[in-house]
Amino acid sequence: MSIRPLSDRILVQRLEEDQTTKGGIIIPDTAKEKPQQGKVIAVGNGKLLDNGTRVTPGVAANDKVLFGKYSGTEIKYDGVEYLILREEDILAILD
Repeated sequence: MSIRPLSDRILVQRLEEDQTTKGGIIIPDTAKEKPQQGKVIAVGNGKLLDNGTRVTPGVAANDKVLFGKYSGTEIKYDGVEYLILREEDILAILD
């Protein structure tokens, strides 16, 4: 991977959701919302505070995370869509 996020930014790849509901109804692509879960691909070094110390991020590569619906910036690299988020945009780590 040649993308390396800076400071407290995190590179996430969205996880695809199921095509059908529990009842068996197939959801077309036009009606689906973008997933709010993703896999962390890369993590920046952490936020630099005013006193010169660096706060390490609370997430690591390969973590599954939950983030806000309109969070981050979408980018496309080598045909794959990614999302660059700040650490504060991540709501939870999924186990």
